[in-house]
This record gives sequence, structure tokens and C-alpha cells, in this order.
Amino acid sequence: MHALIVVDVQNDFCPGGALAVPGGDEIVPGINALMSEVDAVILTQDWHPEGHSSFASSHPGAEVMSLIQMSYGPQVLWPDHCIQGQTGAAFHAALQTDRAEMIVRKGYNPAVDSYSGFFENDHKTPTGLHGYLQNRGIDRLTVAGLATDFCVNYTAVDAAALGYEVEVREDLSRAIDLDGSLAAARAGMKEAGIRLA
Repeated sequence: MHALIVVDVQNDFCPGGALAVPGGDEIVPGINALMSEVDAVILTQDWHPEGHSSFASSHPGAEVMSLIQMSYGPQVLWPDHCIQGQTGAAFHAALQTDRAEMIVRKGYNPAVDSYSGFFENDHKTPTGLHGYLQNRGIDRLTVAGLATDFCVNYTAVDAAALGYEVEVREDLSRAIDLDGSLAAARAGMKEAGIRLA
């Protein structure tokens, strides 16, 4: 069985949003079209409480996009984004959310960020997605969405480590590309045996 995981196609990651990924809205029609070609559709949704520890605003004097050490390792400090219940956290209006059988909300723990659809950034705390896919008998995943070098990358690499056959649709994803993060993500995904399509 083959599932499509659509990563964080939310208003704050699209043009005009708090953490806009260039061209983030351009991928929506292609993702919608791909939904009819798979057995299941799962959406991930960044879902932060106000004052989340990954927000630069939670660290007085810290610069947006700077790096700090958290208990679980290095953490990029982001602008406030995808705050629970706010417009920025909503899915892009053109995304066909009715096709989704599951929505995985992540990043709701105020102390730990969560890029991957499978684990929080401590790489230990599961989201429940793996159990759902196992119960459904899904072994093949296509991953697309925002952003290629962060949440798409982490989701795909975790999926490969869990034994799934994984393809990342780069044409249906867009990157932030922070200090070479896209090249590093592409190299890491290839090394993990992920097919970049």
C-alpha cells in the first residue's frame, strides 16, 4: 500500500505567511492531483502553542534563524509561526484536505520542536504516525510539501530509518535553504536510500 504524506502546507509557510517558503503555494495543485494516485493521504500540521521554545521571541535578544542548543541538540530559532487555532496554522485554502484520512499535528510540546511527521526533535517521542501506517499495511511513502530541507527531509529520513520505501517529490516541495541546508538535506536523503523525484 502506498501513502502520500503532505507536509505542512499551511498559510504561514506560503507567501505572505510568518515563515514563508518561496513558491510554497505553487505546489498545491500538483499535490492535489497526486492524491488520487495513492491508497491513503496523510497531512502533517505544524501546531505550536504561543511562546514555543523554538520561537526567537521566546529567547530575549536572540536573532531569528540563529542556532541555539536545546536539551535535545541544536535548534534553529524561527519567527512565531503556525500558532494553534490561528489563521497561519490553517492549511492553504486550495489544499484538498477532505482527501486526508489522518492529520498529524506536531510541535505542540512547548519545550521540543518537531520537524518530522514521525518523531519530535528529541528523535525519541513518537507522533503516532508509524503505528497508523503499520496498522494500515502501508509500506511505500511519497513525501511532498514544506519545506524540503527541514520538515520534508526529517519526515523522509525517519520514514526510511523505520523501513519504508520512500520517495520525495522535489517538484512538489519547496525549500528554505538556510546556509546550505538544501544541499545537505538532499545529500542526507540520498544517503538514506530515499528516491528524489
